[in-house]
Amino acid sequence: MDKLLIRGGRTLGGVVPISGAKNAALPELCASLLTSETVTLDNVPHLQDVNTMTRLIRNMGVSIERGDDDAVRIDASTLTSPEAPYELVKTMRASVLALGPLLARFGEATVSLPGGCAIGSRPVDQHIMGLTAMGADIVVEHGYMIARLRKGLTRLKGARIATDMVTVTGTENFLMAAALADGETVLENAAQEPEIGDLAEMLISMGANIQGHGTSHIVVQGVPALHGCRHRVVADRIEAGTFLCAVAATGGDVVLAHARADHLEAVIEKLLAAGAQVEAVDGGIRVRSSGRLQAQSFRTTEYPGFPTDMQAQFMALNCIAEGTATVTETIFENRFMHVNELVRLGARIQIDGRRSVVQGVPALSGASIMATDLRASASLVIAGLVAEGETVVDRIYHLDRGYDKMESKLRALGADIERLSA
Repeated sequence: MDKLLIRGGRTLGGVVPISGAKNAALPELCASLLTSETVTLDNVPHLQDVNTMTRLIRNMGVSIERGDDDAVRIDASTLTSPEAPYELVKTMRASVLALGPLLARFGEATVSLPGGCAIGSRPVDQHIMGLTAMGADIVVEHGYMIARLRKGLTRLKGARIATDMVTVTGTENFLMAAALADGETVLENAAQEPEIGDLAEMLISMGANIQGHGTSHIVVQGVPALHGCRHRVVADRIEAGTFLCAVAATGGDVVLAHARADHLEAVIEKLLAAGAQVEAVDGGIRVRSSGRLQAQSFRTTEYPGFPTDMQAQFMALNCIAEGTATVTETIFENRFMHVNELVRLGARIQIDGRRSVVQGVPALSGASIMATDLRASASLVIAGLVAEGETVVDRIYHLDRGYDKMESKLRALGADIERLSA
């Protein structure tokens, strides 16, 4: 397995391009299954999860072309097998996003229960509940969700779906399924993440009738068919937030090209309170930092609150900040696995259930550490950038699932970081 070798202590400076969002690209690749016409997605990041989704869709008989650029062209007119097997999806929870589109267009789907990071329970019961309300019969057998249209139906039918919890992938599945359903679908308690808004805009460009995306109340009027489109994937707010924390921790002056400040308001608010300078500029975000920042307490929650996907990165910043901060994780029950690795670098952190108390220290010291999940790996990179001496981050395949050329981008900003190939 590849590793990262980081020699800490350098400030960062320059311009870094923020790639397309993983969490928008994956559902939008699945949305291409809703039409027999060609769909072109621009700004698709080069990530392991994207490669996995591409293989999954190609395995269904779909034609996918990707050149050296960031464009992916999908032709689902050749789809022959509406199935997502375990062998292709065991490392990626986003595989469940194939369920809604396949049901909507073909009336059947067989999708393996998803895998992904070991950060806690990610139940599919809300997906099953919503699609059942739209006229699907779904059984779970031998690790697979086997779905068919209810007897007598030729299409899914509109329904009112009120989920028990806010679910991002559930909202995305329902949006895609409702686009081709018969009648009106109303989504209550819908997730409001920017990636959902981006998916809705793609579906609208394909001919869908959607209103209210970006709010908790979305209304979809089903249409008989969707057509092809060309759509640009929105910039990745979590990658942008990770670079914001990296610059705030190391010091320096960096412009994040293509990043959107309006998608990161909760994170930027905490960075400003900590003492960093963050501002929206033409075409991106500028962040500047010098000296030791002030520790900031925060609580993760659904968008537009502080994102769980930024918890580990901001905790790394708190580790070397002035003062003590409390971090409360409300989304996943097992998302403090990076704490033990940060402690190996000299951080002072105490865990009490879903709360951790971080007492800032003047400096961290380099050590060999191991990534445990996608966002934890990013937090360890940030810690390594500020630690004295050398830090080796192992199991960075987690990092490659969600960050496009991260070490190359950091090196271009002045970091001393290199990949060690196994």
